[in-house]
Amino acid sequence: MATTVRRTVLTLPAAPVGPANPLPALRTLDETHAIDERSRRDLPREMARQIGYEPLRTLLPERVRDGYGRERTPTGLDAIVIENDRLRATVLPGLGGRVHSLVHKPANRELLYRNPVFQPADFALNGAWYSGGIEWNIGATGHTALSCAPLHAAVVTAPDGGEMVRLWEWERLRDLPFQVDLWLPADSDFLHVGVRIRNPHERAAPVYWWSNIAVQEDRTTRVLAPADEAWHFGYERSLRRVPVPEFRGEDRTYPLRTEHPADYFYEVPVEARKWIASLDESGRGLVQTSTDVLRGRKLFVWGSGRGGRRWQRWLTEPDTPGYAEIQAGLARTQLEHVRLEGGEEFSWLESYGPLAADAGTVHGDNWAAACAEVETRLARVLPRDAVDAAYEAWRPCADAEPVRTLATGSGWGALEVLRAGVKLPGTPFDESALGDEQAPWRELLTTGVLPAPRRVTPPGPSLVSPPWRDMLETAPADPLTEYHLGVAQWHAGDLAQAVRSWERGLELAPSRWPLLRCLAVADQEGGHPERAAERYLEAFEDLCQERRDDGENWTAATAALGREAIESLLTVSRTVDARSVWARLRPAVQQRGRFRLIHARLLLAEGYHDEARAIFDAGFEVADLREGEESLNEVWARLTDEPIPDAYEYRMRPGE
Repeated sequence: MATTVRRTVLTLPAAPVGPANPLPALRTLDETHAIDERSRRDLPREMARQIGYEPLRTLLPERVRDGYGRERTPTGLDAIVIENDRLRATVLPGLGGRVHSLVHKPANRELLYRNPVFQPADFALNGAWYSGGIEWNIGATGHTALSCAPLHAAVVTAPDGGEMVRLWEWERLRDLPFQVDLWLPADSDFLHVGVRIRNPHERAAPVYWWSNIAVQEDRTTRVLAPADEAWHFGYERSLRRVPVPEFRGEDRTYPLRTEHPADYFYEVPVEARKWIASLDESGRGLVQTSTDVLRGRKLFVWGSGRGGRRWQRWLTEPDTPGYAEIQAGLARTQLEHVRLEGGEEFSWLESYGPLAADAGTVHGDNWAAACAEVETRLARVLPRDAVDAAYEAWRPCADAEPVRTLATGSGWGALEVLRAGVKLPGTPFDESALGDEQAPWRELLTTGVLPAPRRVTPPGPSLVSPPWRDMLETAPADPLTEYHLGVAQWHAGDLAQAVRSWERGLELAPSRWPLLRCLAVADQEGGHPERAAERYLEAFEDLCQERRDDGENWTAATAALGREAIESLLTVSRTVDARSVWARLRPAVQQRGRFRLIHARLLLAEGYHDEARAIFDAGFEVADLREGEESLNEVWARLTDEPIPDAYEYRMRPGE
C-alpha cells in the first residue's frame, strides 16, 4: 500500500495538564542533571567546555506547568497516523509531537513502550512531562519545555513524491525554530525522521537535542551500541568513565541489572556507524540509527530498586510493564550544549525500525561479537549509505511548504517572525496563530506601548529576549511595564536593575503582589531570607484582597504564591505567619498532595509531631513530585526511624 497520513482521535485515561503557574519562572526547577566540580576536572576538554556553555539561569520566558493532578478520565487526544504496509506510527501533535506508537505490521509487534495512560509528572524543564514513545527534546539539559505543548503539524511532499508529516515550533528557552519531518517511504520497514534546528539570529546560540525512545524492559532485554566505554551519571551528581558492558560486577546493558536509576552515555568512536538497539531474548526489537551529526547514544535505566520501581508505577498504571530509554543526541552527554552560529543550522536524519539478530550472539558473553552481529544485521536491512542517501533526498524537501494543515501550535513563533521579519521556508508561523497571550506584545510592537489589562487578573507571560527588553525600556514606565521589564532584566543577569524596575513599579501599582513576589525572590537570591519572608507575606495578603473569584487563574496564582510564601516563612521559623497563609488557601488547594506535605512540615515546625505523622498514615500523593526530589524522605526521617513506606519511596540514588 502507498503511505497514508490521516488524523484520528486516540482515547486514553488521562489527567488534564491544567493551567500554567502564573508566577514568572525566575529560577530553574531543581535540576538533577548537574555534576560536582570533582567530576568536571577529569573530563575531556571539549566535553567540559560544552558542559559549561550557557546553562539555564531561569526558565523564562516559559512558565512552569504544575497544574495537573492524578485523577484520570477517558480523554480523546488528537493523533496523526502515518502508515504503509509495513509500519504504523501514531503521533500526538498536541503533546510535543510525541510518537506514541510504532507498530511493525507483519509481526503485529509494538516496537516502543506504549504508555496505556497519559499522566503528567514533574520531569520536564518546566514541569509537566509524560513517559512512553519517542520524544523530541530541544532546549537545555532535561526534557523539553514542549513536552505537553502543542506543535504545528502539516502534510508536506516527501522525497519520493508521497506524503510526510512535518512538526514544527519556536523553542523559546533558546529562541530557536525547529522542525521534525516524519517520512515513511512505501514498503519501508524504517520510519525516517529529518530534523532541522535553525538559528535566525546574528548571535550564536547554545543548542541541545536528544531523541528519547522508550522501550519495554524485562529481565532479558539487552541494549547494544557500538562502544566499549560509557560515561556513567548517577543521581549522586557524578560523571565517570566506565567500561561496557560490565561495571561493578554486573552487565549494565541489561536495564534491570542496575539497582538505582542511572544514565550511560556511550563513547561511540567518531568513525563508527551511529546506532543503538534494544533486543529481547529472541534477538528481536527496535533499532535506531542516524547520520553522523547525531553523535551521542545513551541508555537510561530506572533500575530494580524501590525508588525506580515506584517511579515506573507512578508514570503509568500498576502491573504494567516497565521501560528503559535508548537515546540519541548532538553531544556525547546530556549535560552539554553545542554552539550554533548565527544564521546557521543543524540538520540530520534518524531511522527507526525493527531488527532481528541471532539471539545467542546478542546475549552471549562476547560483547564485541554481539555488537558486530547487530551491526551486520542492520547493514542488511538498512545500509549506512542508504541512511546518508535518505538524508540527501530529504534535505531539499526541508523547505517544502505545507500542503495540508493537521494541527496548530502556539502563536509565539508568529510573533517572533512578525517582529524580526525572518524568512523560514517550510515552517510558516502564520499570524492566524496569534492569540490572547501574544496580543499585548503585538500592541507593544506596533504602538510602543504595553496595554493595560481590561480586567483585574494575574499578569500574563513576560517576553525577555534583547529586542523585547529594548522595547520595554522605551515604553511608558507604568507599573505593568516595569514588572515585565524587571523580569527581562533578571533573565539577562542584570539583577540590580531588575530590582530597581520592580521597586519603581511598586510605588504606583494598583496590583502589588506580582512585584512583591519578584522582590522576594531577589531577596532570597541575595541572601536576605527574613526580608524575603516579609515580602512574601505582604504579597500573599495583597493577592487575597485582590483575587476576584475561584476561577482557574486566581486559584493557580493563590496556590503558587501560597506555597512559596509558606516555604519562605518556615525557613526563618515564622510559623505563626506560615499558618496564617495556610488558613487562607482554598480547601481544595489544601487537599492537594503537595500541600498536605507542606502541612506536615508546618505541623512539625509547630511541634505537632503526631498530627504530622497522621497525614502520612492517612496517605497522599504529591502529583508534582520533582525528578530526584527527596522531600518525602526528609520529612519522614523527622517523624520516625522506621523505613519509609513504598508509597513514599521515590529516591533515585543510594540512601545515606
